[in-house]
Amino acid sequence: MSSSPFLEAIRRDIRLRGYSIRTEKAYLYWIKRYILFHRKRHPSELGALEVKCFLSWLTTNGNVAVNTQKVALNALVFLYHKYLHVELGDLGFTLASKQRRLPTVLSKKEVSKVLLHLKGTAKLIIQILYGSGLRINECLRLRIQDINLDDFSLLIRDGKGNKDRQTLLSRSSAEQLTHYIDKAIALQQADNRNGLGPSLPFSLAKKYPNAYRQTAWMFVFPSQGICQHPLTGVTCRHHRHDSTVRKKLQRAVKLANINKRVTCHTFRHSFATHLLEKGRDIRTVQELLGHNDLNTTQIYTHVLGQHYAGTSSPMDDL
Repeated sequence: MSSSPFLEAIRRDIRLRGYSIRTEKAYLYWIKRYILFHRKRHPSELGALEVKCFLSWLTTNGNVAVNTQKVALNALVFLYHKYLHVELGDLGFTLASKQRRLPTVLSKKEVSKVLLHLKGTAKLIIQILYGSGLRINECLRLRIQDINLDDFSLLIRDGKGNKDRQTLLSRSSAEQLTHYIDKAIALQQADNRNGLGPSLPFSLAKKYPNAYRQTAWMFVFPSQGICQHPLTGVTCRHHRHDSTVRKKLQRAVKLANINKRVTCHTFRHSFATHLLEKGRDIRTVQELLGHNDLNTTQIYTHVLGQHYAGTSSPMDDL
């Protein structure tokens, strides 16, 4: 089913529009699920009623999370509006309400304890996640041109929502990055001698075929092996995979004896919370995190308890 001419045509259309590989995989997955749900009928034979039926089934029988529902809805909207050029109109479908959940945040002491049990590349990556408020893949995708060691800043390109933003870089991380940049350049030069280089955005590789030789495009955290680019098929070196960092982090959390569910994203949450603790303006934190909506950043004030406006427990008055 995944290699059907119809799905392959959708795949090509997605790539022409410049969507990410993750979005491509997610959209194709949900379009395939939708077709199978309706017993392999062609989507052009279906419409708003069948879309609503499928989404309602996911809610009542699929037990999927709210964000998963949104991805499925977006995939089907893309299928009809962008690919089939069919207007679905008002589906009359309401997504399940999302319960507010406070993010897990580590104290500064807990962050230090975790870092004590990490070393090498994994330690530096976690330091950057905490020190700059990055998502794990934003950190792994950093290229040499994105790092400004003079004013201690990072440029995050094509982040969530296809947005670019600038954030701060800790001085301790900057000192270590100098060594990693030198190693990355040496690796790139060795690759170049074999006609290889870092993986590049598809459009850039077509317009500037020799860009892989420029140090600016080299990943700071390159993978140990080479691979084929998923879009072009060109043999290249990609960035390090996030699974290597996650495994080492889980081991460090266990050794640090921290009884919380800690992921790479926990350090982004901790970054925001600790900045607000230090009295930083919430709009500054919003900009550093790259949030569109201030309400998204506002959740960290709930972690701090600032939404109670300084109210103390009556127990403390006894």
